[in-house]
Amino acid sequence: MLASIRFGYSSWGLIVKKGVVAVLVLLAVVVLVSPAIVGRMAEKSMDENLNWAASEAGEVTVTSEAFTRGWFSSEGQHRIELRDGELLTAIQTLSGPVEASDLPVLVISTRIDHGLIPVTSMSRDKGSLAPGLGSAISTMRVELPDGEAIDVPGTIYSKFSLGGALHSNYLLEAGEHAEGGMTARWAPTDINVTTHPVSGETAFKGTVGPLSVVDDNQKISLSALSFEGQQAPTKFGIAVGNVEFALDDLAVVVDSSQPTGIKAMSVIATTDIDGDDINASATMNMASQDVPGLGEVAIDMVFDLSGADAAAMGRVQQTLESIGASQDPMAMYSAVEDDLKALFTYGFDMNFDQLDVTLPQGTISSKMLFSFGEEDPATFDWTSLLLGTEASIDLSIPEAVVAMIVQANPEAAMVIGGGYLVLRGDAYEMKAQLKKGLLTVNGAPIPIPLGAVR
Repeated sequence: MLASIRFGYSSWGLIVKKGVVAVLVLLAVVVLVSPAIVGRMAEKSMDENLNWAASEAGEVTVTSEAFTRGWFSSEGQHRIELRDGELLTAIQTLSGPVEASDLPVLVISTRIDHGLIPVTSMSRDKGSLAPGLGSAISTMRVELPDGEAIDVPGTIYSKFSLGGALHSNYLLEAGEHAEGGMTARWAPTDINVTTHPVSGETAFKGTVGPLSVVDDNQKISLSALSFEGQQAPTKFGIAVGNVEFALDDLAVVVDSSQPTGIKAMSVIATTDIDGDDINASATMNMASQDVPGLGEVAIDMVFDLSGADAAAMGRVQQTLESIGASQDPMAMYSAVEDDLKALFTYGFDMNFDQLDVTLPQGTISSKMLFSFGEEDPATFDWTSLLLGTEASIDLSIPEAVVAMIVQANPEAAMVIGGGYLVLRGDAYEMKAQLKKGLLTVNGAPIPIPLGAVR
C-alpha cells in the first residue's frame, strides 16, 4: 500500500516537472524564437500601414530605403515624397512654379523591437512587454534638395497589434530652435493615430500646444489646436465617421502690422452610410482676426445633407481628386457633369439651418433649405431640376450693413428698389420660396426664364 502511494506521488511529481518543463520551453519559444518570426510580420505590417497611408493620401510616395532585420530588433528607413496632387498645387500657388523633385523629403528612421513579448524594448524609453507583433520608435528628418538634413523634433512611439493594427503616438516636448535669424518655440504636443491596413479604419486624437515662428519681419503664432475623430472607408470610395477640430488664435504679423488670421475656429462633422444613401452634418463656428476694411468677422454654420446617392457622390469626389485643383471651373464641371446629373436625379435634401456672418455693424442671418426630388434619368435636364426642387431662403441683413454695401456699390440699391429686400425694423429681410417652378420673393411671384436654364 505504502509503495503504491509513493509511486503515485512520484508519478504526480514527474507530471508536474514535465508541465514546468513544457512551460519553460514554451516561454523560451515565445521570448527567443518568436522575435525572428514576428520581426518579418512587423516589417510587413509597417510597410502595409505606410503604403496604405500613402494610397489614402494619394499625393505622396513611400519608399523603403533599407531594412536590417535582427533576431530581437530591426532598423529601417522610409522616404516620404510629395507627388502631383492638390497639396502640390497649393504649394505652387503660394510659392510660385516648383517641381515635386525640388521639394524637401521626409525621412523616417525606425527601430522595431519584435517578438510576442518584446523584451528588448525595455532598454529604451516607452518600452513595454505588452504582447503584440512588436513595438517601435521612430525619428524624423527633412532632407532639402541641396542635401542638407534637418532633424524634426519629437519622437513617434508605435505598437503593432497581433491583428496588424498600428498604434502610433507622436510626442514632442516643449523647446525652441534658432537658426538663420529665425526662432521657433513650441509647447508639448501629443498626437495619437491608430490605423488598420486591412479594414482601412483610422482613429486619431491630438493636442498641439502654443507655438510660434519669428524672424526679422514676420511672426506666426498658434495658441492651441486639438482634434479627434475616426474614419472608415466604404465601397463607394467615401470615408465615413466623425471629426472634431478646434483651433485657437492663429495669427500672422508682417512688419509689425495688424495681426491677420483666425481668433477661434471649431468644426464638428459626421458622415454615415444608410444603404445606398450618404448622410452628413457639420457645425462650424469661426471668428477671424481684424480684416482690413471690415474689422472682425465671425461665421456660424449648421449644415445637413441627407439621402444623397453615395455612389454618385463618391465618383464626383474621386474625379475631382484625380484632376486636382484647376484654374478652369468649366473644365472641372465637364469632368463631373454626368455624375452630378446622376446625383441630382437620385434626389436629396441639403439644408443650411444656420448661416450667419457677423460684422462690426451687425449679423447677417440666413437659413436655406433645399429638397431635390427624384427625377427620371431619361428625361432629366437642369430645367426639370428647377421644376422638381423645393427651396426656401430666409435672409436678414442689418440696415447698417446694407448702407455700407450700397455706399461701396451703388448698384446694390436696385435690390431694395426691386422689392427683394424689405426693411422691417432695423434690418432688411427677404423670404424666398421655390416650389414646382414658381419662385416667390416676399410674397411676390418672380418669373424664371426656364428656357435659359439648360
